[in-house]
Amino acid sequence: MVTALLTFALYTGASALVHWYLWRRLVHDTALGARTARRCARALAVLAVLPPLAMATTRDLPQHIGRWIAWPGYVWLALLMYVTITLLLAEPLRLLIGRGGTSGRTADGDRTEARTQKVLAGVTEPGRGTPHDDVPGDMPGDEREHPAEGRAPTAGPARPTRRAVLARATAVTAGAAATSLVGHGMRTALGPPRLAHVRVPLARLGRRADGFRVAVVSDIHLGPILGERHTQRIVEIVNRAAPDAVAIVGDLVDGSVGHLGRAAAPLRHLKSRYGSYFVTGNHEYKSGAEPWIEEISDLGVRVLRNERVELPAFDLAGVNDLTGAEHGDGPDYEAALSDRDPERAVVLLAHQPVMVHEAARRGVDLQLSGHTHGGQLAPLGLLASLQQPAIAGLHEIDGTQLYVSRGTGFWGPPVRVGAPPDITVVELRSGNSRLSVPHL
Repeated sequence: MVTALLTFALYTGASALVHWYLWRRLVHDTALGARTARRCARALAVLAVLPPLAMATTRDLPQHIGRWIAWPGYVWLALLMYVTITLLLAEPLRLLIGRGGTSGRTADGDRTEARTQKVLAGVTEPGRGTPHDDVPGDMPGDEREHPAEGRAPTAGPARPTRRAVLARATAVTAGAAATSLVGHGMRTALGPPRLAHVRVPLARLGRRADGFRVAVVSDIHLGPILGERHTQRIVEIVNRAAPDAVAIVGDLVDGSVGHLGRAAAPLRHLKSRYGSYFVTGNHEYKSGAEPWIEEISDLGVRVLRNERVELPAFDLAGVNDLTGAEHGDGPDYEAALSDRDPERAVVLLAHQPVMVHEAARRGVDLQLSGHTHGGQLAPLGLLASLQQPAIAGLHEIDGTQLYVSRGTGFWGPPVRVGAPPDITVVELRSGNSRLSVPHL
């Protein structure tokens, strides 16, 4: 409970800063009028609470309750991100036009515009008449110079300034761009994962295992939005591919066994010749790793906890996620990879791509990973690349081949932009031929 409150406070502070920036650009700068501005400010204040509330609470709530918080909170979070990015990209233009709008004015021009704005607002300078050409209306000339006593000058709508016009155009553009991106991204994220195929040659792979096919599934992320139907769809896609083995490389859930056990149940129907295997991801440790390991084992999926199994002509090993170290259950490469036949190829299941550096030091032929979601929300993949050596696809790192799945689910916003979900059938080939580019 304390952790949830601290998380909520941290996220709320960050959300408040971003929403203040939105208020400045979308409300203050657009000069919408006092009443409209107050309404917009109240709406932004409410919206500012939704994302942190979703992030701090939905993991601990039953799925049927959590979805009422997750849907509005996370969809708005995606819209917020893209609106903010668009506004930030427009900042140089706003500054340029704002500077250009003042640099070319003369002092007389400034005074004339100021007097015009006052007249349009129904105010005249004390002790001076109103210029004939500046006053709207049909009053005779004498009345223009000397309005009748007790009669207010005719007021007209104030013209928006150049900055206000620019601010309104930018606001409309940002809203349209964000809505379009998020709408398309939701359709992508909630749609079926693409089935990709990639061939990976392994020099030490025995002939008996040539053509061995592993279905790689990652980042299913069962939670307040994704449930049993999502799992069932994944199982159906994998079974149609008829793999020799299934590798689930972490981040199955965002919640407890009590809340999401039913959503994971279809995993018991996975079919393959040599079985299904699982390694923990960082989200398992946030959701209760031990109960989930027991539950996954009961579904017929073998959990590789710093251990390996011998498959025809190669070894399949798995290590716990790095986050497990905070819970006394971190990766142990020595336990997983020691005392094995060095003539046999070894394929390692490890949730985070960054773990490939340690795998390479221990002579691993191929590492299968997830974690990154392929970036999920472009351009956030650029941030992920600062921590991980690869975001998606097949790579060679320090002599070890690394395949990173984009995953089948999502974390947070039900949106994927530039990173469609996938399930990959990795076909192991014996020999030293060139790496194969994945195809869909």
